[in-house]
Amino acid sequence: MTIIGRVNHLASTHLAGRARAFSRFHQRRKAQGKGKLLDRFFGAPTFLLTVRGRKSGELRSVPLMLTRRGDDIVVCGSNGGSAKPPPWYLNLRDAGKAAVNVDGAQWEVTARNAEGAERDECWKLLNQTYPHFATYQKLTERVLPVVVLERVPVQH
Repeated sequence: MTIIGRVNHLASTHLAGRARAFSRFHQRRKAQGKGKLLDRFFGAPTFLLTVRGRKSGELRSVPLMLTRRGDDIVVCGSNGGSAKPPPWYLNLRDAGKAAVNVDGAQWEVTARNAEGAERDECWKLLNQTYPHFATYQKLTERVLPVVVLERVPVQH
């Protein structure tokens, strides 16, 4: 287990309000084009995921770790290893689609949970990007969801 993983887990489970406030601050800075300082989180690259809220119907943006697998992006609904999945994951699960912003480039994606051997492959990639995911998994009883975001082809 990593120290950073344990600290982030503690922040997510016991300081959830402050963690959400930092996430909103990060999202606003990136949206304003002022997020260069926040392009990395503990060494891992980040991007913005925008998905429609399942309750509010409003678009919600959240910065996440950027892990690429070919043309796809792979994300983990870790919520710092807390007992509950993050709201963005629940929104994405229900919507099945979202938009991403990677280094200023934006495109639409579809979302699906990775299962079996594909999940194992994606889990390895996630931990290469941000090794603290393994710590989060050890600190919770739920299986952390791994999601594949596939680019939607542009139709002319």
